[in-house]
Formats: sequence, C-alpha cells, structure tokens
Amino acid sequence: MKNEQVKKTMKGALILSIASLIAKILSAVYRIPFENIVGNTGFYVYQQVYPIYGIGVAFALTGFPVYISKLVAEQRDEATKLRLVQQIFLILCVFSGAIFVGLRVFAPFIALLMGDPQLVVLIKSVAWMFLFMPILAVGRGYYQGTFDMLPTAISQVTEQFMRVGMIILAAWAFTLFDWSLYQMGAVAMLASSAGAVVACLSFIKFYAKKFFKKTSAPKFSYLYLIEKLFSDGLIICLFASTMVLLQLIDSFTLVRGLLHNGIPLAVAKDLKGIYDRAQPLLQLGMVLAIGFSSTLLPTLSQALQKRKYAEFRRIAQVMLRVSAAISVAACFGMVVLMPQINTLLFGDANLSAELAVYVGSVIFITLIGTYNSILQSLNQFLITVVGLLGALVLKFILNIWLVGRLNIMGASVATVLSLIFALVFILLFSPEIVKGLFNEGHFWLKLGLAITVMFFSVRLFTMSYMHFIGNERSDTLVMSLGGAFLGTLVFLGCALAFKLFSVREWLMLPGGKKILKVWQKIIRKEGIL
Repeated sequence: MKNEQVKKTMKGALILSIASLIAKILSAVYRIPFENIVGNTGFYVYQQVYPIYGIGVAFALTGFPVYISKLVAEQRDEATKLRLVQQIFLILCVFSGAIFVGLRVFAPFIALLMGDPQLVVLIKSVAWMFLFMPILAVGRGYYQGTFDMLPTAISQVTEQFMRVGMIILAAWAFTLFDWSLYQMGAVAMLASSAGAVVACLSFIKFYAKKFFKKTSAPKFSYLYLIEKLFSDGLIICLFASTMVLLQLIDSFTLVRGLLHNGIPLAVAKDLKGIYDRAQPLLQLGMVLAIGFSSTLLPTLSQALQKRKYAEFRRIAQVMLRVSAAISVAACFGMVVLMPQINTLLFGDANLSAELAVYVGSVIFITLIGTYNSILQSLNQFLITVVGLLGALVLKFILNIWLVGRLNIMGASVATVLSLIFALVFILLFSPEIVKGLFNEGHFWLKLGLAITVMFFSVRLFTMSYMHFIGNERSDTLVMSLGGAFLGTLVFLGCALAFKLFSVREWLMLPGGKKILKVWQKIIRKEGIL
C-alpha cells in the first residue's frame, strides 16, 4: 500500500475525529442546562433509557456502516457495490422493523425489569429512531467504503445539532407546562428520531442518483449476506455498543443495588443521575479513537488483499500506538482535572472520585476497539466476541457484588475491571501477526514518563490557582481550560523529546509534518541540536 493511501486514510480518520469531537461536545454541553433544569432525578429518568438509543446509534453510525464499508471496499466495480448495498438495505429494513415492533410491544416488560414502570413511555418513544437505521447505515457504509468520510461526518454533526436542540426544548417545556419528568423524558427521546431525519438528508444525493439505479451485476445470496451481517456485522455492533451495554447493565442493577443497601429510592435516583455524568466525559476521551477505528477496516482489508503483510503490520502498529497515547493522555488529563470538570459542567464536585475511576475505562475501551478493528480485517471475530461477552457477564456479576459493598464506586470499578478482562483476553489469544506491536522502542516506558510529567504539571497548576486565586465555579472554567491546554502542550513536548513516535509515524499522522518542523525550529533555537 502506498503512503498516499495511508495518508488518505489518516485524513479520513481526522475528518471523522473532528465530526465526533463536535458531536460529543454537543452531547456534553446539552447536559449542563439539561441537568440544571430537570435535576439529577430527571437526568436519571433520561439516562435509564438512553442505552437503548445508544444501541441504535451503534447500529446506524459505527456498527453496520463499518462492516458495510469493508464489504464495499472489497468489490472491484461500482455496479457490484450498488448491488451489494441495495440488498443489504432490504435486510436491514426487516431487522429495524422487528426491533421497532419489539420495543413498542414489550416496553412495559422492559420498564418493569428496570424497576420503574413509568419508563414505558420513554421506551416507546425511542423505538421510532430504529426505522431510520437502514437509510443511515447503508449511506454511511457506502461512502466510508469508497474512502469518502465527509457525508458521514456531516450526518453525524447535523444529527446531534437537531437532537440536542430538541432535548433542550423538552427541558424548557418541562418548566413551562408543568410536565412530569417522564413526559419530558419521552419528548427528549423523540429527539433521536428528529435527529435521524436530519441525518438522512446528508445522503439524498446517494439515494436519488445512485442507489436506485438498475445494475447488471449478479445478485449476492441473501442467505450469505444475512449470515455475514448478523454474525460479522453484529460483532462490530457489539463492540460499537460495548459501553452502552455496560450502561444498560447499570440501568438494570445499580438503583436496585442501592435500594438493597438501604438507600431511599429518591436518593438512589439522585446518585444514579450523578453517576451518569461520566458518560459524556468518557465519550470525549474516545473521540479520536473512534475516528481511527472507523477508517481502519477498509485500509487493512486492501493491504491484506495485496498480501503486503509488513505494510499491514506497520499500519496496525501506528494505529495502536496513537490510540494508546491519545487515550492514556485523555484519561489522566480528566482524572487530574475531575473536581474542576465536574463542578464546571454540573455545578458541584459530588462523586468526583467515582467519576475519575470510571473514566479510566477510556484507555481499555480504546485499545479494545483498535485491536478489534485489526482482528476484523483478519476475519478473526471469535476472540473479540468471547472477550466482550465475557466482559458483559463479568460486569453484571461484579455490579451485584461490588455495588452491595461500595455503592456507586462499586459500579465504576466493575466497569473498569470488566474492560481490563476483555483487553487481556484479546491480547492473550490474538494471532502472531498482531502481537508485539508495542515492544519496539520502549513505548510504554516513554508514554509513562510523558504522562507523569503532564499529570504533575497540571496538578501543580490547579493547586497554585486554587491557593492564589480561588476555587469558585467560575474559577473551574479557567482551571479546566488552562489545565487542558497546559497538559496538551506538556504531553506533546514530552512525546517529541522522548521520541515516543518515530519520524515515519509522525509523518503518517495528519499535521505530523508541521509538528516536526515546529519542534526542529524550537530545538535549533534553544541549541539542543
């Protein structure tokens, strides 16, 4: 594979990363006025059903589209690609229709399992979004398979703008019309469908000019496509919705565990609402990793088709190193700034320790995601499936055990431990071609040193600010933004000074060449070289 193709892929990752960053910032920002208006209990009501929405997003944004893009990239001509996506569209229509009917019919039963029968109206509201899943999944998958990431990025951002706007309106209407928290939640869940409608507009050109064209390409076997979509494709969806599924386990077990510990229902709902503050923070930490993972499969598939195994391994190594560095830096950056971030976004520093433990998940879910993409390109699905299913089972068991002993902290620890289990399992049973990718150049030692310097630099900054200036909510804005900026500069400087990445790896990264030029000017000016 030529370096130009690698650069194109990395630029595609950057486009998706920027789109994800905008979407996740919107997802985090709306929670500030939303929680302030509806309170922790209102936030609990919304978050109890949110995992169902999250699963739908996994299907339509990062699950089926990623696998469809892999299938599209493997086809040699346009006619065959169109035939493929036309047939997949029909299959997904049946699948999404079945989910819609199931949620509408079994909503009372699901709400009962969650321990709150009043959630029925929210579950029925969120069901509508699944009807748009085939349009979004096929459109995104087609464009990503042809290495055009812009339509996916636009659809993701416009969807979030519409959804966030409608959620804020729902919260505002809650105060104006004296709605119950559950009525407000139902309208907020309908925002997912409104967002899906807007996202579909990004693919009008594809569906109007290409999708319905008659093609002479031979038909694929429907049984073959169904088998692939609901085995290999659902496995990708399993990863894409891993964190959401872990949240779903919390929805079914956490409040019940707190009640079992003797905590009153009103307090348990309040604590669950505070605990769910970790979700937007985790999403922000995963932004760049999501972008890289979304574009990894088509590129690695082409490298394997051309049997360029050395090139395959080199790209995989760069992806893993970059994902590890970004996720570890993001994690420890959030940990050191957690009291300030918590206060800035939500008005108080309650459960900051529990939230700090929870965001440790960003390291492990990012590495799991990157390894998962590599293994999928090798058609190695069983390892990931067993690892992730094992993590879900472990999370359920640990939640019951640890929540009973540690309350909210138990749920945070259970999430991190379950993801560590999945990552270790994947590392132990991965094929030889993807083993040892971190062994060269003392990567983890250099990363550890860079993180240590960054952590204590930011800590010193926040402590000095609190001592000399103050620690009010307005001060947390300066500390959060200033700490993040300082941490980024320190980490980047340490990564260059410690040679965390090779020159070749820097050059493969979007903007890497410019970073190296600036660094060369600095060290020459200072007389280091």
